[in-house]
Amino acid sequence: MKTYTAREGDIQRRWLLVDAEGKTLGRLATQVAMALRGKLKPIYTPHLDTGDFVIVINAEKVRLTGTKPEKKQYFRHSMYPGGVSWTRLTEMLAKHPERVVEKAVKGMVPRNRLGRAMVKKLKVYAGPQHPHAAQRPEVWAIEA
Repeated sequence: MKTYTAREGDIQRRWLLVDAEGKTLGRLATQVAMALRGKLKPIYTPHLDTGDFVIVINAEKVRLTGTKPEKKQYFRHSMYPGGVSWTRLTEMLAKHPERVVEKAVKGMVPRNRLGRAMVKKLKVYAGPQHPHAAQRPEVWAIEA
């Protein structure tokens, strides 16, 4: 019996719509990362991008557990001396709730060229509206 390997022509991408309202951030991010990688499909191939497009709406209503709202911080550096910048999770949720979900998912995909291509298929929106109605996304109810 031969091992099946997907080819570029075999890949059929779907558009999935996820509502993040009331979902735990980490559990939502793992499910979304698996869909972006294509691990939910039987044709998953590690060296190819077989994943689907994922639209996440209501990112501002994502749920956080424990002491993460007070203690979790995001690190940035401008590459200049003294250019360190720390941003609290509560500040990031207030100003840019999309980035919180994007960073959580980005940390769960491979850190290479293939992972960067996978993250480009993620679309995150703070509110319930999104501009992808023409793609007819399927509503994906995940248990997170």
